[in-house]
Amino acid sequence: MKTTNTPIFEFTKKIILEDKRVILRPLENTDFENLLRFSLTEPELWQYSLIQASNEHGLKKYLNQAVDAREAKKEYPFIVFDKLTKDYAGCTRFYDIQLANRCLQLGYTWYGKQFQGTGLNKHCKFLLLEYAFEKMGMERVEFRADSENKRSIAAMKSIGCQAEGILRSTGLRPDGKRRDSIVLSMLREEWEVMVKEDLRQKLNNLQP
Repeated sequence: MKTTNTPIFEFTKKIILEDKRVILRPLENTDFENLLRFSLTEPELWQYSLIQASNEHGLKKYLNQAVDAREAKKEYPFIVFDKLTKDYAGCTRFYDIQLANRCLQLGYTWYGKQFQGTGLNKHCKFLLLEYAFEKMGMERVEFRADSENKRSIAAMKSIGCQAEGILRSTGLRPDGKRRDSIVLSMLREEWEVMVKEDLRQKLNNLQP
């Protein structure tokens, strides 16, 4: 029987998610040095992002905004550590957390180029979705991306997200042009009935 009580989420709690491949822990301002190389050498990582971190100033602003949002109880950002390479790989976060409505968004996800296409993202998404649905009590997890970001859209569909539609002119790209955003989502029932086991099998089939 489903409970009707509003879930309780402790934004001040140090949440650590981990499996054999990855560790996700709370992002802090002190992670500047852990992420600086991406800002200095891989500015294209933020090609489709609404928040830029492509230089030292941008990275400091990015970290400040993320930590401030957690303290304001609006978001919960994570830094991603790859246990295979023993190095930091990028960031992701829960945001637009609506406890009363039992829904949130999962995004602001980026990884350095050497970590893309390695299966790292699927490990991260499994841990995050498991926590959102099974610990936080969410009924819906939403994802958004620039409608032209084909790599990101394909990655979201590959873990079981369902495309819902396009929101027109939702923000500015770094080049100043307006962007359309695609909306995808996953429901708790979908996670329980099919997606969790399907994603687990995909993780088992990945090369170590």
